[in-house]
Amino acid sequence: MDRTGKCLCGAVRFTIRDLNPEFGTCHCKMCQRWAGASLLALSVPADSVSFEGGEHVKHYQSSEWAERAWCENCGSNLWYRVTAEGPFHGTYHMPIGLLDDTSGLKNMREIYVDRKPDAYDLAGERERLDTAATLALFGADE
Repeated sequence: MDRTGKCLCGAVRFTIRDLNPEFGTCHCKMCQRWAGASLLALSVPADSVSFEGGEHVKHYQSSEWAERAWCENCGSNLWYRVTAEGPFHGTYHMPIGLLDDTSGLKNMREIYVDRKPDAYDLAGERERLDTAATLALFGADE
């Protein structure tokens, strides 16, 4: 199923082809600061998404292995993208709130659950990984 989305002002638009409706939640402190809370995001292979309005996108290398991007006009967070070599290289992690239609999405995994704020819990059953298990999954160091 294809889905479209955009930033708040509409300057940056995208289409995701063959969207996998499963998404994940990241509770790391970087995502909390970037998203204002935990980041609920779809993992999107680079070759399945196309963008319009790229001239409005700003990037920030937020770690040794990834960058974050936002719309320069409205400030909407657009993606977290893995830049390091490895199995996730080039993968976009895009906030589900950018989608025009969020129906049928399913939260399948939470990562960095030991860093989640105490103020909320996400309902439902899913895989929940602490920091050590998250780092092992991505083959990363702290």
